Amino acid sequence: MKPWFRALILMLFSAAVASSERSPQPPLEGPTFTVREITPAQPVTIVAYGDTRFTDTENDRDTKPKIRQYLVKQIAMERPDAVLMTGDLPFHGADPADWQVYRDETELWTNEHLRVYPTLGNHDVLGGWDLGVRNFDATFPYLKGYLYYSVQIGNVYVITLDCTESYAEGSPQREWLAAQLDHLPASADFLFFVSHMPLYADVQSQIVASVPNPAELSLRQFIVSKAPQIHAKLIVLNGHLHNYERFENKDISYIVSGGGGAIPYRVLVRGPEDLFQAKTFPNYHYLVFMIHGKTAEATMYRVTYQGHSSKLVLEVKDKFVLTPPRRSDP
Repeated sequence: MKPWFRALILMLFSAAVASSERSPQPPLEGPTFTVREITPAQPVTIVAYGDTRFTDTENDRDTKPKIRQYLVKQIAMERPDAVLMTGDLPFHGADPADWQVYRDETELWTNEHLRVYPTLGNHDVLGGWDLGVRNFDATFPYLKGYLYYSVQIGNVYVITLDCTESYAEGSPQREWLAAQLDHLPASADFLFFVSHMPLYADVQSQIVASVPNPAELSLRQFIVSKAPQIHAKLIVLNGHLHNYERFENKDISYIVSGGGGAIPYRVLVRGPEDLFQAKTFPNYHYLVFMIHGKTAEATMYRVTYQGHSSKLVLEVKDKFVLTPPRRSDP
């Protein structure tokens, strides 16, 4: 065996070992993490958004630092019980400097002891999966190296999936997801799925970008197949498309929330299935879910400007109510 080939084999083996050490599989049954301070009887406030692209503030082409920082401050003022991030937190995941910008700009969240539950997106590992995951693990040590995991917060159950690993039928992630759904706690009235790549999208994305792709379509079909057995309201949160879209299909809510600061994507054609038909652009935003009992009041706050000034303000641009479906007894 030639020396260079032996070195290549050793390098690949070392990378595989390091990757396996960094991304252990969480327990199949029960939540990976539990917020014990909140009981199922208490109200819960959830904020969701993504595609922030934290990076050097001099870069205002690929992301808008002013918008990004404004959203962070506004979210801190909401004082949520959890922040669900739909991926692409940094611009270049392999660059530790971008993750440092995230930590610096979200210091207010740290000071307020906000619970942040992110999912990996393509930019989180841009420049190298190993380096991106290493930076992710270092930024969120409380996730204990899990790249997919679940969290129970009162009567809310969150399942966060990893789009950078397979969740096809027969994969460890699909096996884990199936076990999670088969053992969902009876106290969970709302089940949030958080992943980066959209499972549902407007006709424009389907035609131009082939989104959802086959992997996401397979995952969507699996969730649909399990839905009739689940007593909780299912809410799928995705990013990747730098805009806002909302759909309701077969008692499942699908929301694209990718307005966290990354360069915006214009939706020229919103199909009739999209429950958000506003012509506004760009739609930098975040979502707030106020959950009390079996009712979730959701509000999308969009960033706009005050009059002719450059002062940023928020406006309510979408509002809706979600409740668990009425399932007939078996």
